[in-house]
Amino acid sequence: MTARHDACILAGGLARRLGGRDKPGLEVGGRPLVERVAAAVPGAERLIVVGPPRPGLPRAVFVREDPPGGGPVPALRAGMTGVGAPWVALLAGDLPFLAAGHVAALLEAASPGAGAVLVDDGGREQWLAGVWRTAELVRALAGYEGRSLHGLLAPLNPAGLHLPGAPWFDCDTQEDLRRARDGEPGARAQE
Repeated sequence: MTARHDACILAGGLARRLGGRDKPGLEVGGRPLVERVAAAVPGAERLIVVGPPRPGLPRAVFVREDPPGGGPVPALRAGMTGVGAPWVALLAGDLPFLAAGHVAALLEAASPGAGAVLVDDGGREQWLAGVWRTAELVRALAGYEGRSLHGLLAPLNPAGLHLPGAPWFDCDTQEDLRRARDGEPGARAQE
Protein backbone atom coordinates (compact mmCIF):
# COMPACT_ATOMS: atom_id res chain seq x y z
CA MET A 1 0.00 0.00 0.00
CA THR A 2 1.27 3.46 -0.91
CA ALA A 3 1.89 5.87 1.96
CA ARG A 4 -0.66 8.64 2.44
CA HIS A 5 0.60 11.67 0.57
CA ASP A 6 -0.29 15.00 -0.95
CA ALA A 7 1.37 16.54 -3.99
CA CYS A 8 2.80 20.03 -4.35
CA ILE A 9 3.58 21.01 -7.94
CA LEU A 10 5.60 24.18 -8.50
CA ALA A 11 4.23 25.69 -11.72
CA GLY A 12 4.69 29.43 -11.42
CA GLY A 13 8.27 30.07 -12.53
CA LEU A 14 9.34 32.75 -14.98
CA ALA A 15 10.73 30.34 -17.66
CA ARG A 16 13.48 32.79 -18.64
CA ARG A 17 15.30 30.17 -20.75
CA LEU A 18 12.08 29.65 -22.71
CA GLY A 19 11.56 33.35 -23.33
CA GLY A 20 9.03 33.73 -20.51
CA ARG A 21 6.54 31.30 -22.06
CA ASP A 22 4.02 29.50 -19.86
CA LYS A 23 6.25 26.45 -19.40
CA PRO A 24 3.78 24.26 -17.43
CA GLY A 25 1.18 24.97 -20.12
CA LEU A 26 3.38 23.84 -23.00
CA GLU A 27 2.20 20.59 -24.52
CA VAL A 28 4.05 17.31 -24.87
CA GLY A 29 2.12 14.47 -26.43
CA GLY A 30 -0.96 16.68 -26.77
CA ARG A 31 -1.15 17.40 -23.04
CA PRO A 32 0.13 20.37 -20.97
CA LEU A 33 3.22 19.51 -18.94
CA VAL A 34 1.54 20.35 -15.62
CA GLU A 35 -1.31 17.95 -16.41
CA ARG A 36 1.21 15.21 -17.15
CA VAL A 37 2.84 15.81 -13.76
CA ALA A 38 -0.53 15.83 -11.98
CA ALA A 39 -1.34 12.48 -13.63
CA ALA A 40 1.76 11.03 -11.92
CA VAL A 41 0.21 11.54 -8.47
CA PRO A 42 -3.23 9.92 -8.77
CA GLY A 43 -3.09 8.72 -5.16
CA ALA A 44 -2.42 12.16 -3.71
CA GLU A 45 -5.06 13.14 -1.19
CA ARG A 46 -4.60 16.81 -2.10
CA LEU A 47 -3.12 18.28 -5.25
CA ILE A 48 -1.67 21.72 -4.60
CA VAL A 49 -0.41 23.67 -7.61
CA VAL A 50 1.68 26.75 -6.91
CA GLY A 51 1.04 28.99 -9.87
CA PRO A 52 -1.81 30.63 -11.74
CA PRO A 53 -5.09 28.74 -12.02
CA ARG A 54 -5.40 26.75 -15.20
CA PRO A 55 -7.99 24.46 -16.78
CA GLY A 56 -7.52 20.73 -16.95
CA LEU A 57 -6.80 20.22 -13.23
CA PRO A 58 -10.24 20.04 -11.63
CA ARG A 59 -9.06 18.54 -8.34
CA ALA A 60 -6.21 21.03 -7.85
CA VAL A 61 -6.05 23.77 -5.25
CA PHE A 62 -4.13 26.73 -6.67
CA VAL A 63 -1.99 28.97 -4.48
CA ARG A 64 0.55 31.68 -5.25
CA GLU A 65 3.84 32.58 -3.63
CA ASP A 66 4.44 36.14 -2.54
CA PRO A 67 5.66 37.71 -4.70
CA PRO A 68 4.59 35.62 -7.71
CA GLY A 69 7.69 34.32 -9.47
CA GLY A 70 9.70 34.74 -6.25
CA GLY A 71 11.49 31.43 -6.63
CA PRO A 72 11.17 27.83 -5.53
CA VAL A 73 11.57 28.31 -1.76
CA PRO A 74 8.76 30.90 -1.45
CA ALA A 75 6.69 28.74 -3.81
CA LEU A 76 7.26 25.70 -1.61
CA ARG A 77 6.28 27.68 1.49
CA ALA A 78 3.03 28.71 -0.19
CA GLY A 79 2.30 25.16 -1.34
CA MET A 80 2.96 23.62 2.06
CA THR A 81 0.07 25.63 3.54
CA GLY A 82 -2.27 23.17 1.85
CA VAL A 83 -0.46 19.95 2.76
CA GLY A 84 -2.03 17.73 5.42
CA ALA A 85 -0.86 14.18 4.62
CA PRO A 86 2.20 12.65 6.34
CA TRP A 87 4.16 12.70 3.04
CA VAL A 88 4.30 15.20 0.20
CA ALA A 89 5.52 14.77 -3.36
CA LEU A 90 7.40 17.94 -4.34
CA LEU A 91 7.44 18.18 -8.12
CA ALA A 92 8.29 20.63 -10.87
CA GLY A 93 5.49 21.41 -13.29
CA ASP A 94 7.60 20.44 -16.32
CA LEU A 95 8.47 16.75 -15.95
CA PRO A 96 7.12 15.10 -19.12
CA PHE A 97 8.29 11.56 -18.37
CA LEU A 98 7.29 11.31 -14.69
CA ALA A 99 4.74 8.54 -14.01
CA ALA A 100 2.81 7.21 -11.02
CA GLY A 101 5.24 4.29 -10.68
CA HIS A 102 8.13 6.71 -10.21
CA VAL A 103 6.34 8.52 -7.37
CA ALA A 104 5.47 5.18 -5.76
CA ALA A 105 9.15 4.15 -5.97
CA LEU A 106 10.17 7.43 -4.32
CA LEU A 107 7.69 6.89 -1.49
CA GLU A 108 9.07 3.40 -0.93
CA ALA A 109 12.69 4.61 -0.99
CA ALA A 110 11.97 7.48 1.40
CA SER A 111 10.79 5.47 4.37
CA PRO A 112 12.06 5.48 7.11
CA GLY A 113 14.08 8.65 6.34
CA ALA A 114 13.09 12.25 5.72
CA GLY A 115 12.65 11.87 1.97
CA ALA A 116 13.87 10.66 -1.39
CA VAL A 117 14.77 12.45 -4.62
CA LEU A 118 15.37 11.31 -8.16
CA VAL A 119 19.00 11.34 -9.27
CA ASP A 120 19.80 12.04 -12.91
CA ASP A 121 22.22 10.15 -15.12
CA GLY A 122 25.03 12.46 -13.99
CA GLY A 123 24.43 11.61 -10.32
CA ARG A 124 22.85 14.98 -9.44
CA GLU A 125 19.88 15.19 -7.10
CA GLN A 126 16.78 16.64 -8.71
CA TRP A 127 15.23 18.63 -5.87
CA LEU A 128 11.92 19.14 -7.68
CA ALA A 129 11.37 15.42 -8.22
CA GLY A 130 11.06 13.93 -4.76
CA VAL A 131 8.94 13.03 -1.78
CA TRP A 132 9.33 14.29 1.77
CA ARG A 133 8.05 13.54 5.22
CA THR A 134 5.77 16.55 5.73
CA ALA A 135 6.80 17.25 9.33
CA GLU A 136 10.52 17.24 8.39
CA LEU A 137 9.95 19.58 5.48
CA VAL A 138 7.86 22.00 7.57
CA ARG A 139 10.55 22.01 10.25
CA ALA A 140 13.29 22.67 7.69
CA LEU A 141 11.32 25.52 6.10
CA ALA A 142 10.70 27.16 9.47
CA GLY A 143 14.40 27.56 10.12
CA TYR A 144 15.57 28.36 6.60
CA GLU A 145 16.26 31.86 5.32
CA GLY A 146 18.05 31.01 2.07
CA ARG A 147 16.78 30.87 -1.49
CA SER A 148 18.21 27.54 -2.67
CA LEU A 149 16.29 24.26 -2.68
CA HIS A 150 19.63 22.48 -2.38
CA GLY A 151 20.41 24.47 0.77
CA LEU A 152 17.01 23.63 2.22
CA LEU A 153 16.70 19.97 1.24
CA ALA A 154 20.23 18.52 1.13
CA PRO A 155 20.65 18.71 4.94
CA LEU A 156 17.65 16.36 5.26
CA ASN A 157 19.84 13.61 3.74
CA PRO A 158 17.27 12.18 1.33
CA ALA A 159 17.68 8.80 -0.29
CA GLY A 160 18.77 9.16 -3.90
CA LEU A 161 16.94 7.09 -6.47
CA HIS A 162 18.02 6.61 -10.09
CA LEU A 163 15.26 5.20 -12.27
CA PRO A 164 15.26 4.29 -15.98
CA GLY A 165 13.36 6.41 -18.47
CA ALA A 166 14.66 9.75 -17.14
CA PRO A 167 11.61 10.69 -15.03
CA TRP A 168 13.70 13.62 -13.72
CA PHE A 169 14.04 15.16 -17.20
CA ASP A 170 12.59 18.68 -17.21
CA CYS A 171 11.90 21.17 -19.98
CA ASP A 172 14.00 24.25 -19.27
CA THR A 173 14.98 25.11 -22.85
CA GLN A 174 13.51 24.92 -26.34
CA GLU A 175 15.86 21.98 -27.02
CA ASP A 176 14.55 20.15 -23.92
CA LEU A 177 11.00 20.72 -25.12
CA ARG A 178 11.87 19.41 -28.60
CA ARG A 179 13.46 16.30 -27.11
CA ALA A 180 10.44 15.67 -24.89
CA ARG A 181 8.09 16.06 -27.82
CA ASP A 182 10.24 13.63 -29.81
CA GLY A 183 10.13 11.16 -26.92
CA GLU A 184 13.85 11.43 -26.15
CA PRO A 185 14.08 11.15 -22.36
CA GLY A 186 17.87 10.80 -22.27
CA ALA A 187 20.08 13.10 -20.23
CA ARG A 188 20.90 16.59 -21.44
CA ALA A 189 24.50 17.51 -22.09
CA GLN A 190 26.41 18.01 -18.86
CA GLU A 191 25.95 21.59 -17.66
